[in-house]
Amino acid sequence: MGLLEVTGERTEVRFESGRWYACPSRNRLRVLAAMLSLRETVPAEVADALVPEIEARRAARELARIRRKDPRAVPTMLESPWHVPVRWFVLFQDQERLLAEREEGGYSLSYWTSLPEARERAQRAAAILERGDLRPVAALVHEMDDWLSCFPGQSAIELDYSDVALASGWNDLDEDHSAKEIQDSIDALEAGELELAGDLYRTVAGRWAEAKIRESMN
Repeated sequence: MGLLEVTGERTEVRFESGRWYACPSRNRLRVLAAMLSLRETVPAEVADALVPEIEARRAARELARIRRKDPRAVPTMLESPWHVPVRWFVLFQDQERLLAEREEGGYSLSYWTSLPEARERAQRAAAILERGDLRPVAALVHEMDDWLSCFPGQSAIELDYSDVALASGWNDLDEDHSAKEIQDSIDALEAGELELAGDLYRTVAGRWAEAKIRESMN
């Protein structure tokens, strides 16, 4: 992984499977999107303290102006502090998981897949969730697919636990197969095995419950 300056912004560069990939930071877009996302994911009193409603409206207007000029102007990175949203695992398979030791200490856990495969999984999952009368969850998966549709078809997508992994030891990370459990849950839902689908989903959700509690407390 390296860094370049491209059109005045920092860009992460990575060589993977014989190909180069570049991910521009698009910091302004990330900040605007993060402000709006924060207000949707924390209690109202906390949201007002961190991002007042007037600032959120300004952010929404600026983001809308940018996207009217360029519909593909979306953040290249989605971030979530202290936990990984369960819906992100819909995009990946267990064999795309990489657990490794960091040179600076601690461990890293990540997934890497091609954009077409990620979109195919998202669309399949959304369709199954809709048939299972889980439309609110399906809508969240559709949002991810809409975001992915803004990038070239030869792109790739990575889910990186980043610093979240530092709070866990090797054994906890080694036992974390969230993507497999989410894919198995979707398969079970498609087969009409609702109890199994629910149990598998709760396994993943429970894994992140403590992290989400820490987020709310902070």
